[in-house]
Amino acid sequence: MEAADYKGKVKSSWCPGCGNHAVNTALRKAMARLGYKTHETAIVSGIGCSSRFPFFMSTYGFHSIHGRALPVAIGLKQANPKINVIAVGGDGDGLSIGGNHFIHAGRKNPNITYIMMDNEIYALTKGQCSPTSRIGTTTKCNPYAWTADRINPVLMALSFNASYVARSYSGDIQQLEELIYGGLVHKGFSFIHVISPCVQYNKVSSFEKIKELVRNLPENHDTSDRANAMKYAFAPEGLYTGVFYESIRPTYEERYQDVISKAKQIAGENYTIDDVIKQFK
Repeated sequence: MEAADYKGKVKSSWCPGCGNHAVNTALRKAMARLGYKTHETAIVSGIGCSSRFPFFMSTYGFHSIHGRALPVAIGLKQANPKINVIAVGGDGDGLSIGGNHFIHAGRKNPNITYIMMDNEIYALTKGQCSPTSRIGTTTKCNPYAWTADRINPVLMALSFNASYVARSYSGDIQQLEELIYGGLVHKGFSFIHVISPCVQYNKVSSFEKIKELVRNLPENHDTSDRANAMKYAFAPEGLYTGVFYESIRPTYEERYQDVISKAKQIAGENYTIDDVIKQFK
């Protein structure tokens, strides 16, 4: 497989220069390295600029509703564990109305990959401030200043015990590809936070300004130390990129199958829904 094999027939509608183009390219390259088959892969999204992603891919796609990409992706993986499931979305979609699903995805540990493209703005609806907008940000919708503290997606993922947590920057496509590849290979819930500047509606967090802030995690960083990873997520001196944390534990699908096996042992293989109903009569 080549990266071009995953490119959809629908022409991208993202603005020229949008950071999401790099994310799309990096994902397709990572998928090609793994030999993903298009009919065995599904891209699930919510609502927003980045959630147009499935239209630009040749895989199966599910364009769900605002904030609901993760529960749809988890349900799909439960229904058919053989499918490679990748959820995509933006900071508004994943941290505002979808924030609660983000919490529970971390603790359940489904075997899916979640790529969040963070442009620190609601771009599709023309520039409202989002959960990751910086204090003082001004837009046409917020002409004076944004006054709410911003959410730290990496710190959230670490707090919820996501089993693979990484951050990259759409201006570094080589690193982005490696981190997405690592997330796809990882067995469990992998979260990749991508700083993906909006060239149209966010002049505060531009490519130039973000480039001054990003820096790689130290080479000796212990990815098994979640508490230390949180220190780097908190770090005031810049935006660290790389793999913050990785651990291996049973996935949601594996635990669910264990429950089914135990139930069959107790109730018997021929136990049916009718037998369940009889218990309540």
